[in-house]
Amino acid sequence: MMAARDMLPDLARRVRSGDRGAVARALTIVERASLDGELHAPAAAEEAGVQALLAGVIRAHVVGITGAPGSGKSTLIGHLAVHLRRQGRKVGILAVDPSSPFSGGAVLGDRLRMGLPADDPGLFMRSLASRGHQGGLALSVFGMVRVLDAAGMDLILVETVGAGQNDVGVLGVAHTVVLVFNPAAGDEVQALKAGIVEIGDVMVVNKSDLPGADEAYRAIMSVLGLSPEAPGLWRPPVLQVSSVRQSGFAELADAVEQHRRYLDSGPAGAQRRRTQAEWELRAALLAALERRYLGAARESGLWGQLVEQVAQGRIASYQAALRLVGDNRPGDPTP
Repeated sequence: MMAARDMLPDLARRVRSGDRGAVARALTIVERASLDGELHAPAAAEEAGVQALLAGVIRAHVVGITGAPGSGKSTLIGHLAVHLRRQGRKVGILAVDPSSPFSGGAVLGDRLRMGLPADDPGLFMRSLASRGHQGGLALSVFGMVRVLDAAGMDLILVETVGAGQNDVGVLGVAHTVVLVFNPAAGDEVQALKAGIVEIGDVMVVNKSDLPGADEAYRAIMSVLGLSPEAPGLWRPPVLQVSSVRQSGFAELADAVEQHRRYLDSGPAGAQRRRTQAEWELRAALLAALERRYLGAARESGLWGQLVEQVAQGRIASYQAALRLVGDNRPGDPTP
């Protein structure tokens, strides 16, 4: 009897065996699909191979690294990845760069900032553009995480754009959220004012060799101290990390591992998985709705008419949206 793994399409088998070329190809297909709204030809061998990887429970521990631009997320991830590799862990990295609102392009220079070795077989890094998606994440991240998980990664580090108060989309993809602060920029005060501190499972004062690091540490500890402690609930640790001093990365890796064990030991893990499923489904739903209504509206000319009416103040945007949904009834979207 043929094993289930042997029945997978060729690309899926190669990804599951750790073939780096196959992993890169699968990630490209996922990203292309997120731009076009669908896989190009579901019956084709490669696309079918990717489809076979996009379901199932994620086994890897996904760590979201978020914080304001300039907080040093990329460099921190590079050092953390090297530390995890020394522990024998296979590490995947997805670095989401902000896209230009004009050209849609992105620099994608994260590998340079992270200083990662290019020849480590247990380390796979991919940069991608946010493509204007809200919440600091690109739509394709959900599928890319599943591809890296299928490739056997133990941990997947996801660096988000760092969109400030809106950077909460990381909750939808990460089991553990690491919130990074840069004391030199004073962004810890803004983050504490915005309440974004609530999304962090681990708090990191990065660049702790710089002036202001101790003050930032005390400010974060003070805010966390205002929250009443409850038995069985996770209390985020606050760490100080410095790439210059090469300090704090072992403690950061330990904190991530402790949070993983916390999730595995009680109902919090199941709740986080449900949250992830909801965000992933919402992203897929919004993409399907946009593909269904926006594409047809552009073809019919209705989109341009509504945009002009909103621009001239003749109709409210929400009324235009209702008109779009009500007047534009194309067939079912391609599954």
